[in-house]
Amino acid sequence: MKGTKFQIKVWKYLKKIPKGSVKTYKEVAIAINQPKAARAVANACAKNPYAPKIPCHRVIRSDGGLGGYSGRGGVKKKVSLLRSEKAQI
Repeated sequence: MKGTKFQIKVWKYLKKIPKGSVKTYKEVAIAINQPKAARAVANACAKNPYAPKIPCHRVIRSDGGLGGYSGRGGVKKKVSLLRSEKAQI
């Protein structure tokens, strides 16, 4: 993987989110011991060149909004991936 140390840390964690599950950017920040870094997590997801192999589509906003998706197809693809995994969105 090529990215900053922080991005790689986020991306490695994203690989641990089970299929069909979602986490918020804040939950990911807490999980990687950076509880105040929710926006940085969102930015790391936005810069993820490995989507959907590294599943940033499984990360959503704290208010339940989907947020963005850096992979091909944008948010429509994010919705499609989450529905195919039977995630509760």
